[in-house]
Amino acid sequence: MVLNNNYPIKLINTGQKKTENSHGILKQVEEYGLKKVQKSVAKSFALAIFAGAFIAIAFVFYITVTTGANDAPWGLIRLAGGLAFSLGLILVVVCGGELFTSTVLSTVAWAQGLFSTGQLLKCWLRVYLGNLVGAAAMLALVVTARMHLLDGGEWGINALQVAQHKLEHSWAQAFALGILCNLLVCLGTWMTFSSKDTLAKSMLLILPVAMFVSSGFEHSIANMFMVPLGLTIKVISEPAFFISHGFTPADFAHLTWSNFILHNLIPVTLGNIVGGGLFVGIGYWLIEGEDKNRANKTSNTNNNNNNNQLTNFGETYIMKTTLKNLAVKDIMDKTPVVFVQDKDIYQALALLTEHEISAAPIVDLNQQLIGFVSQQDILRLLWSEEYSAELSYQVSNAMQTEILTVDANQTITALLEFMVVDKEKLFPVNDNAMLTSRNYQSYDERLKAAAANRPSVYPVIEQGKLCGVITRRQLANLVVKEYTPNDQPQTQAA
Repeated sequence: MVLNNNYPIKLINTGQKKTENSHGILKQVEEYGLKKVQKSVAKSFALAIFAGAFIAIAFVFYITVTTGANDAPWGLIRLAGGLAFSLGLILVVVCGGELFTSTVLSTVAWAQGLFSTGQLLKCWLRVYLGNLVGAAAMLALVVTARMHLLDGGEWGINALQVAQHKLEHSWAQAFALGILCNLLVCLGTWMTFSSKDTLAKSMLLILPVAMFVSSGFEHSIANMFMVPLGLTIKVISEPAFFISHGFTPADFAHLTWSNFILHNLIPVTLGNIVGGGLFVGIGYWLIEGEDKNRANKTSNTNNNNNNNQLTNFGETYIMKTTLKNLAVKDIMDKTPVVFVQDKDIYQALALLTEHEISAAPIVDLNQQLIGFVSQQDILRLLWSEEYSAELSYQVSNAMQTEILTVDANQTITALLEFMVVDKEKLFPVNDNAMLTSRNYQSYDERLKAAAANRPSVYPVIEQGKLCGVITRRQLANLVVKEYTPNDQPQTQAA
């Protein structure tokens, strides 16, 4: 419906300003960790494979950028490599992936008591193993592509030197470098929760990643690819390959599997857990968690003393996965009001009003959907006849024959998205992924303007026949139910 200036509509400014909740990011991190633990094993493992591959791709970029740059200043070479490596974490965040080094932030939700220690460790283990599989897959592709021969073999020598250097650290040094690395990775991830805009998230990640890479900090998942790459190049290369670049195989004698696992992978992994899970995750939880819990207790006390205030449901009641698991047929009205096409329009309007519904489907004798009529359709027809009470019109004169229908097995989340969000306004790009709007707006600004002009009532079809009706009111009631604790009333006096 498009409103014009003839409608008595006023835009009222309530004077309320959007304020930043000091605990907003902490709450998002809690939900982030809870979702990771609750995610199905298969999905979590598959996304972890992608993340491992993304980080491996980033290291390929790093080796390519830093190869042949020996005459350039040391710091600039490292900076260029760090900027290139930031591609990995950007891919994880934007494209979706389960990366072990950021998954350790689930310690925040664990500290809140949202799941057990066993669930936490199982989540970490499957993500860690998935990352390993993804890194191994990329290793196989890179070796098969013989990328180590790029630039006359300089690419391979560079990879060997990087891998060798990683195994020259003492156990304590590798552990400390792992802590420093994941401090930056998790701080970068933490910052992304301050924005909903994809471009902003990507920009926020670049400097923390570039800093840890250029400074030589150790990332366990990156090392799963980088060190085995060096080990593989060492095995498959002939002595002539080393000699032609001024080296011998003996120069890389320290590059062994036992050194990698015992003196690099283990201490770096433990360091990553301490740096991200303990220093960043638990650190912020200790700083902000006490104030947040105190605020919740105060709010709950005030609510108990004043029935005119809204109920504070607490921080732990979130929708979880219920909506994702529900289909339209699970909540639709299976015995809706339906009309036949020869129904009198006055009677139809009376029934719609009596049942407090805005529209109803029209079917034939075989329950095949042939139309849809709303109060608006009938009132518009009556308006055209100056609201005469003596018309012989039937529902067929007012019904719509171009109908939006919903499949009974469609997911609730997909229908909700269709009903409330205009994706073309939210993401103004064409089929070639080119931006179609010249005015930059943040994600929040675009979301406010992306209200979908869609119906609120939909016929539900299964095997070609009408089987029910689903409405926006039913979906809203479902959402309210999911956000409301079992021991709290769904509504209170306002």
